[in-house]
Amino acid sequence: MSAVDTVPLTCDNAPTAGGLLSENGANKMARVEALKLASDHLREPLASELENEESHFSNSAVQILKFHGSYQQTNRDQRHRDWSMMLRLRSPGGRVPVRLYLALDELADRYGNGTLRATTRQTFQLHGIPKQGLRTVLGTIVRNLGSTLAACGDINRNVMAPAAPYATAGYPAARRLADDIAALLTPQAAMGAYLDLWVDGDMRYRLRSTPKVRKVNRQPTPSAVHSGDEQEPIYGSRYMPRKFKVGVTVPGDNSIDILTQDLGLVVFTDTMGRLVGTNVYVGGGMGRTHNKEETFARTADPLGYVQRHQVLALVKAVVALQRDHGDRQSRRHARLKYLLHDRGVDWLRACLANYFHGNILPLRKESARRLEHYLGWQRQEEDLWFVGLPVMTGRVAGPLKTTLRELVQRYQLELRVTPNQDVLLCGIAPHQKRDIQDRLDAIGLQPSAMVEPTASHGLACPALPTCGLAITESERAFPDVLARFDALRQSLGIQQPLLVRMTGCPNGCSRPYMAEVGLVGSAAGHYQLWLGGTPGLTTLARPVLDRLPLADLEAVLRPLFSHWVRTAAGKSFGAFCQDHTTEQLRELLGAV
Repeated sequence: MSAVDTVPLTCDNAPTAGGLLSENGANKMARVEALKLASDHLREPLASELENEESHFSNSAVQILKFHGSYQQTNRDQRHRDWSMMLRLRSPGGRVPVRLYLALDELADRYGNGTLRATTRQTFQLHGIPKQGLRTVLGTIVRNLGSTLAACGDINRNVMAPAAPYATAGYPAARRLADDIAALLTPQAAMGAYLDLWVDGDMRYRLRSTPKVRKVNRQPTPSAVHSGDEQEPIYGSRYMPRKFKVGVTVPGDNSIDILTQDLGLVVFTDTMGRLVGTNVYVGGGMGRTHNKEETFARTADPLGYVQRHQVLALVKAVVALQRDHGDRQSRRHARLKYLLHDRGVDWLRACLANYFHGNILPLRKESARRLEHYLGWQRQEEDLWFVGLPVMTGRVAGPLKTTLRELVQRYQLELRVTPNQDVLLCGIAPHQKRDIQDRLDAIGLQPSAMVEPTASHGLACPALPTCGLAITESERAFPDVLARFDALRQSLGIQQPLLVRMTGCPNGCSRPYMAEVGLVGSAAGHYQLWLGGTPGLTTLARPVLDRLPLADLEAVLRPLFSHWVRTAAGKSFGAFCQDHTTEQLRELLGAV
């Protein structure tokens, strides 16, 4: 009998066994939980340590710093401790206005390592910032109408939405809803700490804390939604058990990997483009740990359809439910996906009734999901264009960085980051296209180069040398890995592109468990091999090999690819893998 079978479908509002009570009833709180509770809504000990002359923060301050959008890192290529900060922005739907982008570009050169990095969650990161420059950098971002608040930490992260600025087919409604959710879930008390620390409490820069959505909550909010903390009514003083991720999209567009989100929403609109409701998916997540079977990647479960005037109430309810029932003893087990796995979606429905008094209806039918990348020239609306530029591993550097700055500045072009680590230049007038393309040609971005299939879909995490969790290489190795895949395809006459994703550890930042081929760092120069995700990001891949030496990539995969092209050439590689058991796939691989 499964764990789900033994759990009664009832729910109370006290923390469950996954909350603060241990099995013997004694209070038990993870160390990070205690730090959050004692931080005065994310102020201390960060505020005190910002004033000292040390080159780095203490471990306690680092935990609070994450909520402000920064991780402390060292350059692992160096023998000595080379402390610096990574700073991540909060940009719902990937939107980066002109003024903000130009500020980021300058900050990267003046205080960082001279690069910007587009992330798989649609925002930019700055790397290499010294501790003593952090206040200047973060304050400059805020004064240029950006934010890093809640880009990291145990809280709702950057809300994803299709980056494409299309004016039809529900895209504007999806972008508005993403903005509304980001505003709704902005921490209230933490905002005060954020402004105090980085812009001396200047309230002009306060983020919009309540959405501009009319008639969102027609019913009174159930009392269970309130945290009991008047200063932080949604999150409370301990915030979430772990990070919480929300994505919004339109039917058919799966650029945001909707099944990997804690909470995924698919918007439906009327003929005027107005939101009428959303399909809701819950409990997705990619993070796992090698050799810990209790951790795993998971795709979200369908919950149902919610009408437009109840959507934000439902969002708050799911957040509150996870706040109260997520595991606060074991951070490894703290995501919503484990709550769903352990207790089941029927339990969640029963428990959700305490937090949500609206109606959850059967799912509406959606069109088939596709991974949209938006690369190349595309019509934004009648008199405007945008151009999607591929950015290998998301690293904006060198001639690309210079050209982007010049184009954004000259033509005042809004920039958008895609979940595929690419960038879109938006709002281009027809008479500007020729000059812009000439400048792109000069750095090797001819129209044909913008849509190369394998590279345009590939993802890699930063890994070494900056990520403290990395076991082996990812970003630095990925261009060569993609070239090797392409050479292997060409040698076998394979025309179909491959969806390849790579990480330096099992945490899954580049979502490798949804790829047709996922390479997950397991030891120096070695990777777990995951196979069988689908091009539309609808199916979870499976682990096939525990330790593939990267040097043996072609020798191991060639027999499998040969069998694919001989027996199922009309199918995607992922679909081909789905037709075989894990044992059969292992037998088709070359010797390791």
